Amino acid sequence: MKFHLFVYATLGRRHELEAGMAGKRPELYQRMLSEVAEFVQLADQAGYAGFGHPEHHLQIEGFEASNEPGLLSMWIGQHSKRLRVNMVGWVAPAHNPVRTAEYIATLDHMLKGRLGVGMVRGYQARWVHNYRIRPELMAVGDWNRNTEEDNINREYFTEFVEIVLKAWKNDTFSYKGKHWTIPPEGMINPHHQPVYTKYGAGVDADMHIREIGIAPRPYQNPHPPLYGGFTHSLRTALFWAKYGGKPIVLASDLEFCQRLWHAYGEEAIKHGHNVQPGDEAAWGGSLVCAPTMAKAQEWNQDMQWMWNEWFVPFGQGQPEWLVGDPDFISRRIEQAAKTFPIKECFLLIPQGISPREQVLESLELFATKVMPRFAD
Repeated sequence: MKFHLFVYATLGRRHELEAGMAGKRPELYQRMLSEVAEFVQLADQAGYAGFGHPEHHLQIEGFEASNEPGLLSMWIGQHSKRLRVNMVGWVAPAHNPVRTAEYIATLDHMLKGRLGVGMVRGYQARWVHNYRIRPELMAVGDWNRNTEEDNINREYFTEFVEIVLKAWKNDTFSYKGKHWTIPPEGMINPHHQPVYTKYGAGVDADMHIREIGIAPRPYQNPHPPLYGGFTHSLRTALFWAKYGGKPIVLASDLEFCQRLWHAYGEEAIKHGHNVQPGDEAAWGGSLVCAPTMAKAQEWNQDMQWMWNEWFVPFGQGQPEWLVGDPDFISRRIEQAAKTFPIKECFLLIPQGISPREQVLESLELFATKVMPRFAD
């Protein structure tokens, strides 16, 4: 089993967040970068498989200041030698899909194939509605589930994923959908450029641009590992079964996970994907590993506060809380792995909200006392 760590780029301890506007304090941002670098270096040396982060903007409160996908990914890559950098994920309404495909392919080269990526629909309205590339694209959540806004976002997201995959897998391509026509219909280059026809593809002699292509191709063939973001939704899991993406499921309901794994496998077969056991989805939770159960609960108090304060109002349910001593956490992972096959486990860690030394001790304890029990 491979274990990946995941951070939210939290800028403050609880008292610093409660003081307000932590995101505007440069010294806290610098401390976050330093902490992430140190945790990455430990993870790289201790045998963790990957280290990841999301995309969120306008984070003046400082809870989730992971504000630029490529830069933070490169920061993680700069401080590691073997870890996979998991950018989970690009928030589709804020991005052009062709540029996203090119950006990820370039990042994959800069990390020499140590990149995993996710694509998500966007649930934080404040920043999504200020960054969206089309006015009709809305953030989605419990407040607009199964509405026209939700349907439009879902349609756009489907086209976004299809375009990114087409761009990665083909030298040149075209796409015609409800939201995107690539290249624009009837596009004629405004001047003659013989290089396009002599050395390229997709452009006719009369400069009619029929297809376009990104450069470079991804470093990994055909593309980096694709994740579906964090989800508790069976519908989302079935979507990713069609496109070969792996959902990351942090649910504590193991029977639900078992149903999701089974449904994913059946749906994947319909679309020609040969999914091996354990490749249906990744599982995990929020991790605090301490010498004793009592100490683990004590260490987790601020992370639990942060979850309830920040994530619950967005409609996020409680994650699997992998909080305890090494034996307790090992038994819980074993219980999950007996219920459904697990190859990858994603662990949220309380970076920022908890003291640096506490997080380091937790990661070291998990690496030495838990991970060896699940060695391949």
